[in-house]
Amino acid sequence: MISVRSWVGALLSACLWAASSAGAAEIRVLSSNAMREVLREVTPDFEKASGHRLSMSFVGSVDILKRLRAGDRSADVIVLQVSSIDELAAEGLVVSASRVDFARSLVGAAVRAGAPRPDISSGGALKHTLLTAKSIVVSSGPSGVYMLDLFERMGIPRDRYVQAPPGVQTGELVARGEVELCFQQVSELLPVKGIEFLGPLPAEVGHVTVFAGGLHATAAEPQAARALMAYLASPAAAPVLIAKGMSPVK
Repeated sequence: MISVRSWVGALLSACLWAASSAGAAEIRVLSSNAMREVLREVTPDFEKASGHRLSMSFVGSVDILKRLRAGDRSADVIVLQVSSIDELAAEGLVVSASRVDFARSLVGAAVRAGAPRPDISSGGALKHTLLTAKSIVVSSGPSGVYMLDLFERMGIPRDRYVQAPPGVQTGELVARGEVELCFQQVSELLPVKGIEFLGPLPAEVGHVTVFAGGLHATAAEPQAARALMAYLASPAAAPVLIAKGMSPVK
């Protein structure tokens, strides 16, 4: 039986061959901030291999959903967590069965550069760190939704933490000294200057978010868009995903 990765590789080859025959296209991408660094890194190789050009916008997950539901048609490919892609498909905003999964992402923590490193190596250590932290911020995206639930289950007082506004990077708030401790997707924390990355949540309370692409229902370049999604799920993109704090979907 052919593996999913082999199938994606075959689809990628077919899409890139079709792209070279059909001519170059501009692929408009509307993506969650979590995939920003990956997409920027793979752009040169994908454009060289396909002949297409990427035009990308990076927005918080909450704002992407608002924009699409308000009638935004400015994208060919939508990149979000899988549950949101499925919601959009059910609403007719993403082509049914077009979803391609390509990245697994963990939730990480950080403090300001030079600050003492609190212990988050176990569930018990994390709870102690949360209870003793002066201020905590989580994102408005999927990592934040998970962390709010975790805080409630751990009994962390509500006055200890806040949720950042949509699109605001929690690491930047910590880097500026506005908050002591932050949590967000690892891929969103690693590029931030002025913070000390503590690592992902311990496995016993960790959380995996899978990010995927979906074809917008009104995509102007559907064939080229499918080629991009296949590329992101192919072995060619795997080293970039790993370097940016994610892992490929197997």
